[in-house]
Amino acid sequence: MASLLGEHLFQMSGQGPPPQKDFFQLLINKNEVIWRSWKISVRLDSKGAAPKEQKTSHDNFLHQKTLQQQVGAVFGQRILEYTRSLCQGKFDYLERLPDDIVLRILSYVELKDVRLLAQISQRFRKLCNSEKFWEQTVKNRCAEFTNDMEGIANAMGWRRMYFTFFHTSVVKAQQ
Repeated sequence: MASLLGEHLFQMSGQGPPPQKDFFQLLINKNEVIWRSWKISVRLDSKGAAPKEQKTSHDNFLHQKTLQQQVGAVFGQRILEYTRSLCQGKFDYLERLPDDIVLRILSYVELKDVRLLAQISQRFRKLCNSEKFWEQTVKNRCAEFTNDMEGIANAMGWRRMYFTFFHTSVVKAQQ
């Protein structure tokens, strides 16, 4: 599983909370945490100020309360907790899997559970609602699906195709 870890474990950037207009970047790689900030100001004394960069090891980050407070203030508590987890060696391998592999795994999950998986993250919501997911669902779970029906599914949408034709036939068969 370690091969799923790229050089960069996590990266996020954005503007800090008001009233500041400063811009921040958090980059976590295999060995260190990098915190960059750019001062954004119309004041003459700040004009042309160089970006600041602070690099620290994972272990040092876990002991630097000031840096942790900055990360939490800019990106929120959830990102701070995720950063701490990465620094402690707790990797979320499921989030690192390529989309095609996740979609393949989802094809074996009960549809009632897919609804719950869609609540895990934005990425999973996107995948669970994707046309690719619903195409796999129709093709893998609907024995009466034919190649002639593929054109109809492409035109009307795979999700709609599933719920219009196949889900209703399953319900009728159960009655």
